[in-house]
Amino acid sequence: MQYDVKTPAEYMAVLEDDWRREKVVEIREIIQQIAPDIVEGINYKMLSYGDGTDNVVFHLNAQRGYVSFYVGDTKKIDPTGELLEGINCGKGCLRFKKTQAIKDTRLDEFIAKTVELWRAGEDVAC
Repeated sequence: MQYDVKTPAEYMAVLEDDWRREKVVEIREIIQQIAPDIVEGINYKMLSYGDGTDNVVFHLNAQRGYVSFYVGDTKKIDPTGELLEGINCGKGCLRFKKTQAIKDTRLDEFIAKTVELWRAGEDVAC
């Protein structure tokens, strides 16, 4: 789904108050805990996280049936897949459905590794 918003506050204001909001909030909190200096913005009509320029490392969006967390090329970050075990993964997208408990995953470790590589100038994009 696309949200015609200009700020993260507007995005959160138009987001339905359901399980998808809970997952978006949970992932936002993980990102903010790991990288408190990362800049949250809007890019491609979804939440984005980067350095305040066009250098974005993550996108986050509530879809109809899941929450999408766009992370670049997962194989560049987690070649063995052990950090993403149990998560529905596409090439550059993690999908969290209603029944997926984020706290039972290693998403925090994956985010920390991604941010570390990104800050070091490594290519983590698709």
